[in-house]
Formats: sequence, C-alpha cells, structure tokens
Amino acid sequence: MSQKDGVKCRRREVRGPDITLGRSPVGRRDFLKACALAAAGLSWSQVSGWESALAQHVELGDDTSNSKDEALMNKTVLSFFVDDTSHYRGADAFRRFLDYVKSEGIAGESTVLIGSSRLSEPTTEAQRAYIEQLHRAFECGIDSHMEVMTHGGRFDFQRRTVPEGAIHEGLWLHEPDVSVDEYESYIGNVIAEGEKIGVRFTGLTWPGGGGPEVERRYAQLRQQGIRNLNPHCWQALLNLAKAGKFRGRTVPCFVHSPPEVQCMASDGKYGVYDIPTLGADWLGSWENSPERVNPDFYITADGKSGKIAQRVREGAPYCFFYGHWQGLNPGNGVGWDAFKLVVQRVKEFLPDRVVWMRPSQFTDWWHGRPAAGSAA
Repeated sequence: MSQKDGVKCRRREVRGPDITLGRSPVGRRDFLKACALAAAGLSWSQVSGWESALAQHVELGDDTSNSKDEALMNKTVLSFFVDDTSHYRGADAFRRFLDYVKSEGIAGESTVLIGSSRLSEPTTEAQRAYIEQLHRAFECGIDSHMEVMTHGGRFDFQRRTVPEGAIHEGLWLHEPDVSVDEYESYIGNVIAEGEKIGVRFTGLTWPGGGGPEVERRYAQLRQQGIRNLNPHCWQALLNLAKAGKFRGRTVPCFVHSPPEVQCMASDGKYGVYDIPTLGADWLGSWENSPERVNPDFYITADGKSGKIAQRVREGAPYCFFYGHWQGLNPGNGVGWDAFKLVVQRVKEFLPDRVVWMRPSQFTDWWHGRPAAGSAA
C-alpha cells in the first residue's frame, strides 16, 4: 500500500459495503484462555507478544474468565503495520527490526512482497538471508501480510511473469466482474508462493498506486458507487481461511480504513476484517523523507497529546498506526529513530493502558466478542 500517501488516505476514508452475515460461537472468555494458541497451533509460550503483554499490562486477578475479560477490556489494543517490506536494505535491517520488536515486547505486522523480486524463487544469498529472517517474524511478534503478489501488474503464474498491460492488482481487487473463484485461485496461488519459502500469511494489505491510468479507473468505479473491494474478494479470503490457507481463522486486512473495525465476511469461527488506522505515516513514509518524520503526531514528549495518546485516554478499544519500510527500516530509514521514540513514549506514559497485539491476534479476539461475527 505504498505510493503517494495522499492517494492512499483518500481512498481509505470510505466505509466499505456490508456483505456476508453470520455469528461467531466463540466467546471472549475463550479467547482470553487460548485464542492465539488455537489459531496458530502453538503452545502458550510460543505466542510472542501476547504472553508478555498480559504479564506486563493486564492484572488478571482471580482465575475467572470474567475478570480476565474485564482486565483486557480496560486496555487499548495497540498495534502497527509496515508497508512495502522487502530485502531492500538487506537482511540485517530486517533482523534489527525483529530484534527490537521482540526485545521491547511490542507487536505488529510487516508485508512480505513475494513477487516484486521473485522472492519465492531465491537466486541470491541476500534473498536467502532475508528469508531466514522471515522465518523468525511471527515468533518475534510480527504478522506477515501479502500485498497480493507483485504490488503491481497481475501476475501470470503459469508463465511466471507479469504480462504487458496487465491490470494493477490493487485495482483488480475492486473490479466488479471478477468472480469468487477467480479471486480465490489467484490469492491461493500467492499463498502457495509463500509456502515455498516457509512463509505463512496472516492477512492482506491493499497495494495502492498504479499511476494515472489506474487512478482514472478508480474514478470511474467511484462514479458507479464502487468504493471498496469487490465483495467476491472478501468472500474468497474467507473461503481460504476456512480451508486453512491463512495462518489463523481470522484474516486482518488493511484496505480502506473504515471508521470502525468492519467484519467483511464471516462464517462461524472464521472472519475477515478491515481495520482502521490513524490515517497518516509520519515515520518517513515511502519517500524516506525527513519532512515526513514527526513522532509527536503519535504521542508528544510529555505524553499528553498525539493520536495514540488521545485514543488511549478516550478509552478506545484499539489503535493501529503504520509506516513504510522505505522510511522505517533500521538501515537508512529516516523514521527509524522516530518509531523507537514513539514506542518509548508509550511505555513511559501509557504502560498500564495498552496491550500490544499482532493484527491477527486482535481479529481473533474481536471476532470472539458477542457483538462480532457479522458485517458492521
């Protein structure tokens, strides 16, 4: 979801359409006992971020489910995602990022751009070293999202290339005439490319950009009243989750940043969610520009102002912010120090008010709430 931030934010302001209805039989108390474990097939100690978050931020009191539920409900779930992550700046930059996330006990998500550099068919030591770090991501507290296959033209999996004139993937996700089967096949192929190198995807981030021609088509779609992904795309994501293709039973997505978390498709314990964000990247952005660095946007030096501080003090149940790898990477990202400063300010001023979660942990929990499981 890179390219010009103004374009991205403009599209993400629009609330998406309602589609599949359903109710989830999984209660919040079930999540508080073992939601992340069931979703990932891991032991409690293997679920990075969640264990430490509860230990540091949630006073569990007695062992009743209600007390755990109330303890979590008094916190704001805090998370982030990083667009455009790749082996740009080398595997060591990603290693340093993961090491920091793990050491600070925070949690978020980072893109895996499978097709932009043929990552699923590694030919260089740099690619292989980066893939080794990808294998650590989940245990360090980082989910792995696709930005479809190429973050550009639609990939031909048989010919192993992007044909000339191929439609931009982000636009294709919106086109009204694409069937559920077409989306399911294509996204399933992307998942399979990840599996080749041991990467299990947790969700989807919409790949923005595409140039003037793509922008003109988006304008045409808006005139037709189409302002979100084709409902068939949401259904395809749900079908893939039910088939066990994603890492968990819920699929977090960062698409059009609706005003509130939206359930876009659901069936029982499975769900697909579009998650809102703070709406701007002030951690260097995709331009890696010092002019786009402002940690005070998130939380000020005194901890009293900024978007994160505001939402937490308002008692918001969740708060998601984001950056781009170009500006946030520890190698040459001008926003890396700002990112760390935001984390430190949160720990200093809001230590007992937030719980860090990976987006997939959050959607597992959110889907298990009594009011969840149906389109918003």
